[in-house]
This record gives sequence, structure tokens and C-alpha cells, in this order.
Amino acid sequence: MTANINTEPLINGLHHVTAVCGDPQANVAFYSGVLGLRLVKKTVNFDDPGTYHLYYGDGVGSPGTIMTFFPWVGTPPGRDGTGQVAAVSFAVSETSLPWWEARLKEHKVEVRGPMKRFDESYVQFADPDGLPLEIVTTPRAPVYKTWDKSPVPPEYALQGFRSVTLAEAGYELTHALLTAQMGFVALRDESARFRYQAPGKSASSYIDVLCQPGARHGLPGNGTVHHIAFSISDDSAQGFWQEKLRHLGYNVSPIMDRTYFHSIYYREPGGILFELATDNPGFAVDEPVESLGTALKLPRQFEAHREQIESSLPPLLPAAPTT
Repeated sequence: MTANINTEPLINGLHHVTAVCGDPQANVAFYSGVLGLRLVKKTVNFDDPGTYHLYYGDGVGSPGTIMTFFPWVGTPPGRDGTGQVAAVSFAVSETSLPWWEARLKEHKVEVRGPMKRFDESYVQFADPDGLPLEIVTTPRAPVYKTWDKSPVPPEYALQGFRSVTLAEAGYELTHALLTAQMGFVALRDESARFRYQAPGKSASSYIDVLCQPGARHGLPGNGTVHHIAFSISDDSAQGFWQEKLRHLGYNVSPIMDRTYFHSIYYREPGGILFELATDNPGFAVDEPVESLGTALKLPRQFEAHREQIESSLPPLLPAAPTT
């Protein structure tokens, strides 16, 4: 592979983050009812159709706003540590942080902060399953489409991801993958935290690597991130990246049709699962934007088994409005 990084199809930034949760109804209540994200797709895990796969995002399901969950009821809690995602950070406007502190506390969510990092103010908290989250102020103007039925007023709405933090025992090999191989730019570092930006420079384009030599190794489970996905434009770009990563020695999956995007998967040197996901065809491919997330959508290969699948899934009600 001899292509120059300047002529390669760009990785735009984050596409989605997928985590493991327990009770799906509690998950909907928190991410839609408290955080104000739209449930943009209610489907099943394509590799395990006996469980939901829930997608949340902005009003239209834009790449860079999508938080997804596998509700694996009964799964033991995971353990934080290296080889895990240490935090998922959402962006808000610079004046929104006090409002979010008050809202989270009103809903009995323990909040740490505000604190400062890279000249940004942020607070830390966890979802009902213990997944570590952050809300971070950013000076950029909103770029995503807010959900008009959100319980969160538009001026305070979460504006997609700010960053994802990778906890690593050592950062050098992950640094090499991100910069020399995926085209990210190393921006700055502070207290063993290294920040990178995707070459496409989308609004959700930051990755932090937290170097923790000597820390315990994390374990997967409930309340942990399963994988993070980066945004690429189309199938042609994905074919290029699949070939390049294989040439570099990564164990890259075949291209998988996830209905709303096409995906390849590989593990970065610290063990965290990466995905490259296409921006097209998007979440409106099987239902209109106006009704996103209201009906159970199944991939074509499972449609013939709809009755059996629906009977195995617990009922899932929309989040009750909370103000």
C-alpha cells in the first residue's frame, strides 16, 4: 500500500459508540427522557437477534451523535481499566453546563465537577449501568439537528460527541495507528492524556488516549463500551481502508451490512474494538424521519422470523416526558 495519506479517503470523526446495558426500559428513560436524545432506531442485534439494539442521536440520526446499546439483561458488570473506553463525552454550548448540573442532580444522578481539561469545562457522571459519561463545553456553534420533541430545550441540547477517551497501558502503538496509519493529528497532551483529531475534522472528531501504565486491565460487561465507530463517506472509502489495514497487519473483518451503514471491525493495539462505518444509507432507509424509532425494524434476513423475535423481546415504551 503506497497511497499518500493526503490522497486517502478521510476518516471524518466519530460515527457512533456502542455500549452494553441491562434493562432496556431504564436505558430509554435515561438517554431519551433525561439526556434528551431521540431514539432513532429500535432494532435487534444483527449477530444476536434475541436482544434489542437501540440507537439514540439527534433529530435525524446524524453520524457523530449516535450512542447505541446492546441490552444484555443479566450480564455481569464490566470492570474499568486499560483496554477499555474510559469516558464518552458529549458537547454542549459554553453556557449550558450549570443547567446540566442542575438537571442531572434533579434526576438523582451523581455529578462530579465542574472541572477543567484542555481549557474546557466538563462534568462527569454515569448512566444507570455505570457507563462513565461526560458533558463538555465547546465554543463551536451547534451543527446538528435537535429533536423537536426532546424534553431538553434546544439551547441546552447535547450536540453530538465531543470525544471518546481510550484508557491504555501504553500509548505509543495506539498513537502510531491513529497518526501514521489512520491520519489523525496529535493536537496536545496534558497529564498523560493525549488528544488527537480525525483528518476529516467533523464536529465529533476528537479522540483522547489516557496513558495508565501499571493500572489494572479492564473487563467487558454491563456498563462498558463494546466498540467505537469512525465515520467514512461511502463503500469505496471503506474498501480502501479494509485493504490498507489488512496490508498493515490488522485482523480486519469482512464488510458487514448493518442496513443503516456498512462496517468493518479491527482491534487497536491496546485491545479496544474499532469500527469504520459508512455515513450512508442512514437511518431513514427503512422508515421516514418523522417516525424514526417508533417501530421495531428488522434486517431483511430476520423478517420471516418477526413473530418469534417480537415474542422474545420485552415490551419497550417511549420515555415519559421529563422537564
